[in-house]
Amino acid sequence: MQSARPMSGIGLRQPHYREFRASRPSLGFVEVHSENFFNPHDAAAQVLAAVRQDYAVSLHGVGLALGSACGVDDAHVEQLAALVERVDPVRVSDHACFARAPWSQRGIIHANDLLPIAFTCSSLDILCSNVARVQERIRRPLLVENLSTYLDFAERDFSEPLFFAELGRRTGCGLLLDVNNLMVNALNADEADPLQSVCSWIDELADVAKPGLVGEIHLAGFSKQEGLIIDDHSSLVSEPVWLAYQHALARLGPIPTLIEWDEHIPALSVLLGEAAKAEALCAAQHADRAAVAGCAS
Repeated sequence: MQSARPMSGIGLRQPHYREFRASRPSLGFVEVHSENFFNPHDAAAQVLAAVRQDYAVSLHGVGLALGSACGVDDAHVEQLAALVERVDPVRVSDHACFARAPWSQRGIIHANDLLPIAFTCSSLDILCSNVARVQERIRRPLLVENLSTYLDFAERDFSEPLFFAELGRRTGCGLLLDVNNLMVNALNADEADPLQSVCSWIDELADVAKPGLVGEIHLAGFSKQEGLIIDDHSSLVSEPVWLAYQHALARLGPIPTLIEWDEHIPALSVLLGEAAKAEALCAAQHADRAAVAGCAS
């Protein structure tokens, strides 16, 4: 038994524009990086408008810097709000990171990176304030993504799953659960059993979060560079990430799932093959839940 509508999607990237529009593959949605489509008059915007006629679109940003103590950039928020109005996306997301900070006489500068935040009460207050500001302007909930990080903070008031559960409770936002990021972090932390560590993270989230907190899942590949696991979205989803994803579906239920691929972009058929695998796992979980519900009735 398969759900009526596909739940998997792919990141729509420029090398695939022509083939994608010609082949019109069966997908639940496509996702684009919001900042690449802020200009309503360029060619990319015209492609997105055409794709939007046939597909749901998820807008995924990298520039809000929601964890920044100096607040979000009003101009950036206005551009995002205009894009949301044009596209009417199925979801809007960005990251639990900071990137904006005051620097001497230069005023506020924006780092070209997704820098981690500490899971403290003060960080949560900042994140809640910024998320609320954006949600008020775009008139819809945000999904906030967990990061891949290469350092940790000594100060901590919450576990990461509880931090996101509290963020959702206080602001009404959702979580974009990046399973690959969880695996990257577990590997870089030299966990004895990285898969079990990721599954335990998911279990805690399922236990403490409100139902429906997770609005989308990201899957991607990673690479190893100079002893570090790098979240570069440059390869097939690894087998441990697929196993962690299956565990997430079992605990959280079928959830719209994106295949991310941003470096060494392969043929469109490769992305569609990965999306088909995610779709099959979602369909299997949907069937299992339907069978359990049937037995209980």
